[in-house]
Amino acid sequence: MSQESNDSLQICTSYVLEQLRIHEEESNDTKVVPFFLGLNGVQGIGKSSLVSSIARNLEQAPHEIPTVVLSLDDFYLAYEDQVRLATEYPDNPLLQNRGQPSTHDLSLALSVHASLRAGQETSIPSYDKSAFSGKGDRKPQQQWAKVNKYGQRPVKVVILEGWCLGFRALSDAQLTARWMDAVRQCTRGPGYRGRLGHNRLEDVHFVNEALRGYDALTDQLDALIHLDAENPQYVYAWRLEQEHQLRQERGSGMTDAEVVDFVNGYYPSYELFTDHLRAGAFEDRYGVQLRLVIRKDRLVKQVIKI
Repeated sequence: MSQESNDSLQICTSYVLEQLRIHEEESNDTKVVPFFLGLNGVQGIGKSSLVSSIARNLEQAPHEIPTVVLSLDDFYLAYEDQVRLATEYPDNPLLQNRGQPSTHDLSLALSVHASLRAGQETSIPSYDKSAFSGKGDRKPQQQWAKVNKYGQRPVKVVILEGWCLGFRALSDAQLTARWMDAVRQCTRGPGYRGRLGHNRLEDVHFVNEALRGYDALTDQLDALIHLDAENPQYVYAWRLEQEHQLRQERGSGMTDAEVVDFVNGYYPSYELFTDHLRAGAFEDRYGVQLRLVIRKDRLVKQVIKI
């Protein structure tokens, strides 16, 4: 299915309600487990704003569906652990900042998911991106919000948003072929605007191997929405805009040069893994992925159900 529309909130809310209905109809348990929705998109595309609005639509009348929003960002390694990882691999530029697969605490993410799936009282981690001059750090546990507390209606929808959610690792042969092609483009001259060709094969191989562990999150999703930037280069302008706002609100954050360097660390993964996600993250399930092609003005150019 393909269509054109600019109202991403209406599109996504309708899609979630449709998939939730199917989820409940297909459940064999007397107690229906929560519906897990994933949302993928590059930095600055508007993931956080969209999932917050979707959740608000679901929780308000006439639906009144208890919903919790999680961000993959909130599962980043604590600052000390991130520094330790960067120090352990000082020659890998992809690991010098938070972002790439291997810089998240997957065990924490999976334990939170398991607790929510079981309907238990659950503390939701939170991450402060402005800490340590924009390097970031996880907030103390006493500041984490709790859901499914005694007397509350149990969470019925869990929304997890993240820039690499739904990415699948490549085979060694696929990885090497894509890297070699990027290197060839890079050496031809200034026309190459990517970052993959500027990195060593062993460095992107480390990230590719780490990504395999994220299948444990993606495979739990009942549906996935992909906010697909029409041109991945938009991420630089979007992320700069986002950081400027963060500095205004909190009084600290990264400089423009640091933001560009920060995005550079993500960009090889867009070159490696986006094509597969566009084709579909779930090989054996049709209709559980919705792809919204997003223009530079963040309006929807095309909607495709996969």
